[in-house]
Amino acid sequence: MIEYKTVMLDTSDEFVEKRSRFIGYIRPVKTEEEAITFIHQIKSKHWDATHNVYAYCLREGQVKRYSDDGEPQGTAGIPTLDVLLKSEVTDVVVVTTRYFGGILLGGGGLVRAYSHAASIALEKAQVVTMRECKLAELTCDYNQYGRVSALIPEHEGTIDDTAFTDLVQLQFHIAEPNLSAFEKQLADATCGEVTVSYTGEKFFAV
Repeated sequence: MIEYKTVMLDTSDEFVEKRSRFIGYIRPVKTEEEAITFIHQIKSKHWDATHNVYAYCLREGQVKRYSDDGEPQGTAGIPTLDVLLKSEVTDVVVVTTRYFGGILLGGGGLVRAYSHAASIALEKAQVVTMRECKLAELTCDYNQYGRVSALIPEHEGTIDDTAFTDLVQLQFHIAEPNLSAFEKQLADATCGEVTVSYTGEKFFAV
């Protein structure tokens, strides 16, 4: 079963540490181009900020990037990336904007501040597990519909669309490990009259 963790929301959170304002922005992304575009958007929005630190992780190519954006080396970008890695999330980018408040935080203080900014943004963005599922469809008659439509959620599948014409057509997704048991029960329930066809794969939040 192929699974990964990512975030649901494009969101932000902030706090003040010794008069420095830290704003952690986070967004789910699929490609490096999307991550870079988001970073540029935040930099443009906060063009007057002291620093715009970032980190991102991508499933595609297992890419991991970060930038201290002028903060002392190792005090900003790496701590931000570490938060993502320890949370085991991917396909996500974080940008932390800092407005310097006039009081130096020191190396340890910066590490804690940037880690905290990434952590609160991550928490607010809601981490979810994405699971690869089979896209499936079947057609049944109306007297089979009740039992067939109940079988899908019994096997942790989800109905995505239903069309009622001369027959009933169901489109749904279901995790591959559940297919064998589902197909067996479907055959038993419909005396082998209803079969499933598969049209592809897609990741869904579980």
